[in-house]
Amino acid sequence: MNPRVVAVTPIEGHLLLLQFNNGDRRRMDVSPYLAYPVFERLRDLAFFALVRADHGTVHWPGGIDLDPDSIYLESVPVTQSEPA
Repeated sequence: MNPRVVAVTPIEGHLLLLQFNNGDRRRMDVSPYLAYPVFERLRDLAFFALVRADHGTVHWPGGIDLDPDSIYLESVPVTQSEPA
């Protein structure tokens, strides 16, 4: 089992800054998911900004969420010297 999300911040475009329970900070581009009908609402950046960490994953209103393992595996590390 991969680490789980404990905090999430939407940043420019459809990027998320993620904090994991193992201390890792990672960034994930959600834009590839926007092609799927279930994620269409995330195209609206105001709605995208409603993201919250919930039960180890990221969650939006209406029951929209991402697989927690996919989040970790598809995100990239953010170094201390690198801006989020």
